[in-house]
Amino acid sequence: MIEQIASNDAIVAIILSPMFDEPGVHFFTPAEYSQQLAYMRRPEGHIIEPHYHHPVLRNVQITQEVLFIRRGKVRADFYDDRQNYLCSRELGPGTVILLAAGGHGFTMIEESEIIEVKQGPYMGENEKQRFSGISVEEVRLKEEHEVHPGK
Repeated sequence: MIEQIASNDAIVAIILSPMFDEPGVHFFTPAEYSQQLAYMRRPEGHIIEPHYHHPVLRNVQITQEVLFIRRGKVRADFYDDRQNYLCSRELGPGTVILLAAGGHGFTMIEESEIIEVKQGPYMGENEKQRFSGISVEEVRLKEEHEVHPGK
């Protein structure tokens, strides 16, 4: 239900299945990540007291993105930081994925709706380095027995 795609000791992506269903609060990212991914399941009547966050100066060196697959089916291809292909996963409705490091590409298997959240401000195409991806024949879908369990 939690899957980590890794290259050497670096987490490239964390995939949260829509089947994840644990009570309480669960953080799936290390504290030092500039983008945090957590899941909350609270009982009826639970209150999160009103609050705000103090301004904190942060130095963000790498853009990390979170995608929410609302509808459709998407193939995500994962690459390490040297553009070497690692593996692919099919993502369906309700899946949440944090793209933490390395490279990634996407193919829409079905018409899809995706919500993206990342740090800003967006600097346009200049903040990306595009590269040639894999061919359809090279796709390796990651099998369940290869999944790296999360926290």
